[in-house]
Amino acid sequence: MNFYSEYFMPSNGMQCKNIVSPSILSADFANLQSEIQKTENFGAAWCHIDVMDGHFVPNITIGAPVVKSLKNKVKSKLDVHLMIENPDRYICDFIDAGADIITFHIEATSDKTKKCIEMIKQANGLAGIAIKPKTPVSAMEEFISLVDMVLVMTVEPGFSGQKFMPDAAEKIKEVCAIAPNGLIIQVDGGINAETAEICTRYGANCFVAGNFVYKNSDMKSAIESLLCV
Repeated sequence: MNFYSEYFMPSNGMQCKNIVSPSILSADFANLQSEIQKTENFGAAWCHIDVMDGHFVPNITIGAPVVKSLKNKVKSKLDVHLMIENPDRYICDFIDAGADIITFHIEATSDKTKKCIEMIKQANGLAGIAIKPKTPVSAMEEFISLVDMVLVMTVEPGFSGQKFMPDAAEKIKEVCAIAPNGLIIQVDGGINAETAEICTRYGANCFVAGNFVYKNSDMKSAIESLLCV
């Protein structure tokens, strides 16, 4: 997979080696379109959309209607992270809403993991599998050749602003050891310039950041520090 193709290039044309996917969970929801457009202007190519159901994680956020409202309103690829039970029931809703990337949790799929991947791929989307900090890489190893992305959580999913877990980041090296060429290795949780540098050394190439981007007084520098770390 060519990370400098049109699909991954920042809209400002900046050359980089990583993908940045700012989490809108930390954005101003009253001005969501303009908030995302600011990140695009500074080089972010994706927009991370955290979907929580109050069951798989102890929080409730947003659903497919928000994804639909953003489609064709922003240039960013819509990177949907499903932190929900029974994701196979809702994948089609997010595909129809315009999601470009859909990531679900291996802990939530039981015997339907392959079905979830196939549903996403049949709609020409990028398919991702996420693992929680305490979930071993071996839990998703048999599916790694079928997906486009693995998301390594470096905090417990459910709330933004948590502290980065170094032990969880160590799993990036395990993913790299079994990853096919072109696999996107995304990291989410406590990401800033310093923790992104650690994850890059381990082999990550895609970073989700919420507070570090949207609450930063210098958003441009924050995004660029992740793009080129």
